[in-house]
Amino acid sequence: MKPIYHYTTVSEALNNLNEMGFTYDFNINENEILKNPHQHEVKHIYRYEGDSDPGDEAIVYGIVSSSGKKGVFVAGFSANSDNQAAIILAKLCIEGSGQCEI
Repeated sequence: MKPIYHYTTVSEALNNLNEMGFTYDFNINENEILKNPHQHEVKHIYRYEGDSDPGDEAIVYGIVSSSGKKGVFVAGFSANSDNQAAIILAKLCIEGSGQCEI
């Protein structure tokens, strides 16, 4: 079983992932995920919930591409989220049969 990381804030999660070598910014380069989703594997996932505002919810993905890029993608997490890259990453977690940990 992969370790599950719990962070107080999104920035703490990002700092720790950065220390583990996840330095590429997939938010800036989300077209890579959109064009070739199956060339990316979600290695780490963390869901952050705001204390009082549902708008403060976020999800942090630690991703490795088939070309060896290790990076992060951060998205808002809500039932009405329409970020296509985040939707694809969530599907990759489901298709990966348990490879993604929250």
